[in-house]
Amino acid sequence: MSEIMPAVFFGHGNPMNALARNGWTEGWAAIGASLPRPTAVVCVSAHWYLPATLVTAQTSPRTIHDFGGFPRELFEVQYPAPGSPSLARRVRELLAPAPVGLDERWGLDHGTWSVLCHVFPRADVPVVQLSIDETRPASFHYELAKRLTPLRDEGVLIVGSGNVVHNLHAYAWGRRVVEPLEWAARFDARARELLKANDHAPLVDYESLGRDATLSAPTPDHYLPLLYVVAQRRDGDEISFPVEGFDGGSISMLCVRVG
Repeated sequence: MSEIMPAVFFGHGNPMNALARNGWTEGWAAIGASLPRPTAVVCVSAHWYLPATLVTAQTSPRTIHDFGGFPRELFEVQYPAPGSPSLARRVRELLAPAPVGLDERWGLDHGTWSVLCHVFPRADVPVVQLSIDETRPASFHYELAKRLTPLRDEGVLIVGSGNVVHNLHAYAWGRRVVEPLEWAARFDARARELLKANDHAPLVDYESLGRDATLSAPTPDHYLPLLYVVAQRRDGDEISFPVEGFDGGSISMLCVRVG
C-alpha cells in the first residue's frame, strides 16, 4: 500500500528559477528530498488556464516553453518525465460528473517543469497536468479539488503551482533586491493566518478580502492553484510553509505543504 502523500503548493515565480540555484530552488529540492516517493504527480499550473477542464493523457508529455524574452539556455531545458494515461483516466473518473477531456496536445508547461526539475531532478516520476477552467469561479475549483483527495491514498502527489501574490504591473524589474510592497506582505500574511486557522472560506472568496487581495491577485490564474492544494487538507494534517519570500516586491514565493 502506498504511503499517504502530502499536497504542496509552490510559488514558482520567474521561469529562470529552473536554471538558478537560490534559496527558493534549494527549498524546492529539500521538499523533494523530504517527501515519500510518489507514484505520480498531478499538477495544477497557473499556465494552463483556458475555458475547459482537461487532463494531459500522453505517455511522453512534451516540455513547453510558454514564454518569451528569456535566454536561449532556458528554451533548451527539457524535462522528460513520463506521463500516465491511466492516471489521467483516474482523474477524469474522480472529477465526474464534471466533464473532463483527455488532452493529447498540451504537455508540461513552465509552471510545472521549472519547479519539478528541482523537486524531482531525475524526471523519473510520472506527471500529468490538470487545467484550470477560466470560466468557473473559485468556489467551483475548491469543490472540484476535493474530489482529488483519494489520490493521496494512492501515493499521488497533488501539486499546485502559481503564486499567492502575483502582480507583474507592480514588479520591480531589474537586478536589485527590493522589499515586498506593503499590500503584498499584508495579503501574504493574511493567507498564512487563514491557512493556519483552517479557515478556507475567506481563501476561496478571496476577492472579499479587500484591496490587498485585489492588488495581490489581479487575475485568478496564479492564485487558483493554491485552492487545489488547500482543498486536500484533512483532519490532523499540519500546514507548513517550507519556502517563503518575495521576488521583485510583488511576487510571493510562498510554498504551502498540507500533511
